[in-house]
Amino acid sequence: MPCTTVLVGKNASNDRSTMIARTDDGHFDVKKLIVVEPKDQPRKYKSVLSHLEIELPEEPLRYTACPSVDPKDGIWAATGINAASVGMTATETITSNPRVLAADPLVTYRAAKSRREKEIPGGIGEEDIVVLVLPYIRSTREGVLRLAELLERYGTYESNGIAFNDENEVWWLETIGGHHWMARRIPDDCVVINPNQFGMDGFDLEDAFGAQEAHLCSKDLKEFIRDNDLDLNQDGTFNPRDIFGSRRDMDHIYNTPRAWFMGRYLAPYSHRWDGPDAEFGPESDNIPWSLVPDRKVAVEDVKYLLSAHYQGTPYDPYTGRDSGKRGIYRPIGINRTGVTSLCQIRSGVPDAIRGLEWICFGSTTFSAMLPVYPNVRRLPDYLSRVTLDTSTENLFWSSRLIGALADKCFGASSQNIERYQDAVAIRSRQLVREYDRKMTESGDFSLTEEANRKLCEMCREETTAALNKVLQTASEQMKNGFSLADR
Repeated sequence: MPCTTVLVGKNASNDRSTMIARTDDGHFDVKKLIVVEPKDQPRKYKSVLSHLEIELPEEPLRYTACPSVDPKDGIWAATGINAASVGMTATETITSNPRVLAADPLVTYRAAKSRREKEIPGGIGEEDIVVLVLPYIRSTREGVLRLAELLERYGTYESNGIAFNDENEVWWLETIGGHHWMARRIPDDCVVINPNQFGMDGFDLEDAFGAQEAHLCSKDLKEFIRDNDLDLNQDGTFNPRDIFGSRRDMDHIYNTPRAWFMGRYLAPYSHRWDGPDAEFGPESDNIPWSLVPDRKVAVEDVKYLLSAHYQGTPYDPYTGRDSGKRGIYRPIGINRTGVTSLCQIRSGVPDAIRGLEWICFGSTTFSAMLPVYPNVRRLPDYLSRVTLDTSTENLFWSSRLIGALADKCFGASSQNIERYQDAVAIRSRQLVREYDRKMTESGDFSLTEEANRKLCEMCREETTAALNKVLQTASEQMKNGFSLADR
C-alpha cells in the first residue's frame, strides 16, 4: 500500500520523545481507531488474502489499532501502541528488483485449480503484521525479532518496511524478497524519511554479525548476496538500497520527490536542495535516508511533512499553474489516505501515560491531527464508531468531507483550513498538559478516558466549525451561481 513514513530519534525531537509516523494511503479506505483487549485477540489467526493460519502466543497485551471498517479484505490494523508503551506502524510498501525477487521469491497464495488439489497459502503481509506482532512485544528489539521469526517461517507476499518505537529507541525493518530482512536502530539524533522505496542507504554488517547493537539481519544475508551476485557496490562500500532496492523512472515521479521535499524542509541549511548547484533534486537517487535535522523536530513538523503537496515549489498542484511543472510529482498529502498516525513515546512522564497516539483521518493536507492516550479500555465513539456510510458523527467522515470540499476551492478555503488545524493542535496540547499534570500529581491514571473524551469533544467542535466554513466557501464557488443587481 503506497505510504510515506517519518521516524524521529529521541535526540532529534523537541521533547526527547521518539516518534514513528506513516500515512496509510489505500484507496479511500474507511478506518477507525479502536482498543483491542486481550480477550478479543484471536488465538488462531487466519489471513483473508493469503489464507495463512498461524497459532498465536498466550497472554497478549492490550493495544490500539486502526483497522478497516469493512472487514472483507482482512483487519489491516495499520498502527498502534500497546500496554507496554511500544508503538508500531505497518506497513510501508517498498520497492525491490528482479534480481532479489528471483533469488528469494515472494510467497504468494495459490488457489486450488481442482477438487483434487489443495490451495497453497501465501505469506504474511500488511493485512496481518500489526495483529501478529504488536500484542506480544515489550520493546522495539522484541518487535524486530518476532517479526523476523514470522518472515523466516512463513515468508511475505509483498515488500514492506515496518517501524517500532519505545521510550528510547526507534527501529526500522525492511523485507528482502520472500524471507530475508534487515533492520536498523535509528540514530538518536536523526530523522528518517521513507517514501515507498527500499530506504536504507547504509548498514553495518560487522555489527549485525557481531555485537548487534544497532543492526540485525537474516543469518544468511552475506551468503544470499554473494551466491546471487546481488552486490552492485563499488570500492568496498555497502549500500543496501543499491543491492535490494530499485532505480526506476517511476521512482523519480512517485517516490524520490517526496524524499526531496522532506529533506529540504528538515535540513535547508546543511544541504543544497534547489538551483543548478543543488546536491539533491526531486529525481535524485541518492537522497539521504536519514539525516540530522537543522533544528529539533516537533509533532507539528511531522504533520506538516505528511501533509505536503510541494508547497513553495513549482510542483504544487494548487499554486504551480504557470510553472509548466504543476502536479508532475506524487504529493505526500494525497487524496486517498485513509488514516495517518503518529505514535509518540515520551520521556519524563509516568509509564501509564508515556504513549500518545496522534490520529488524522483522510487527506492530511486538509485534516487536523488529534492526540489520544492509548492506555485505555475504550476510545470515544467519535474515533471508534465509524460506519461505511457518510456521517458527521465521527472524525473520519467529517475529515473526508472537509478535504473533498476544500480541494475544489483551495485558495479561498486554505486560511480556514490552517486555522482549523492550528486550533486543534493548540487546544490538544493544552488538554494534554492539563491531564498530564493532573494524573502525575494524583496518580489516578483512570483520568485518561476523561481526557480522551474532552479531546474528542474539542475536536468535534472545531471540526464542525471548519466544515461549516468550508461548505459555505464551496457553495459560493459553485459553477451555477448567478447574481442579480436587485438581489
